[in-house]
Amino acid sequence: MNQTTLQLPRRASKPRATGLTMVIDGGLPRAYFADLITSAASYIDLVKFGWGTAVVTRDLDAKIEVLRANEISFYFGGTLFEKYVLQGRFDDFRSFYLEHGGRHVEVSNGTIALSNSEKASYIRKLADDFTVVSEVGFKDPGRSEQLSPRQWIEAIDEDLAAGASLVTLEARESGRSGICRPDGELRFGLIEDVLASGTGVASLLFEAPTTALQAHFVTRLGPDVNLGNIPAPGVLGLETLRLGLRADTLSVFE
Repeated sequence: MNQTTLQLPRRASKPRATGLTMVIDGGLPRAYFADLITSAASYIDLVKFGWGTAVVTRDLDAKIEVLRANEISFYFGGTLFEKYVLQGRFDDFRSFYLEHGGRHVEVSNGTIALSNSEKASYIRKLADDFTVVSEVGFKDPGRSEQLSPRQWIEAIDEDLAAGASLVTLEARESGRSGICRPDGELRFGLIEDVLASGTGVASLLFEAPTTALQAHFVTRLGPDVNLGNIPAPGVLGLETLRLGLRADTLSVFE
């Protein structure tokens, strides 16, 4: 951050335990990716190569090298995990990660018929060798809306007990599923029930691809809330929200 006499919220330097920003890459060109990541590296903690893009990204290793040079961890989208599981190739999934030097891994059941208990069993298998980021919520908005707050909380607790270090609350890259309704409105009651459940906020990562979602979580939970699915061009914008340097949060921390 550039020097200023303004009084701003204190933000920890990397490596951070809270206030994490996870950027999603849905297939950015390598040079553009490198420029965006390098220019905002101080504010990026994790990059997720969305859904199954890791399989078709020709410059994947070059992108990973950019992340390593900037001390940013990465993982592949949970949909890729689900594809391997669907084909009975879990050992190949582990090998794919090790081949690329991955330290974080995402485990989800957002699309395939996999119970949360079954998902937790995969978390246990991976937790000794990787930092596991699990995901709760479905890609299909209708299925997600049928998941009661109690079921969300039970799934979060089960994932953490199985060894997940961080539990992601699904919103997709569109912000129209999971913790959001199909029209993009946040399910406020669900979020409040999760927060009242006693689960530490530091263990949760809220997918918030839109400015409105980001502003809500920063306002509700403070500048050190963990946020994910941030578009790469929007990292600096998010950081200004965290610091009260954007209209949406300008007076929140005064």
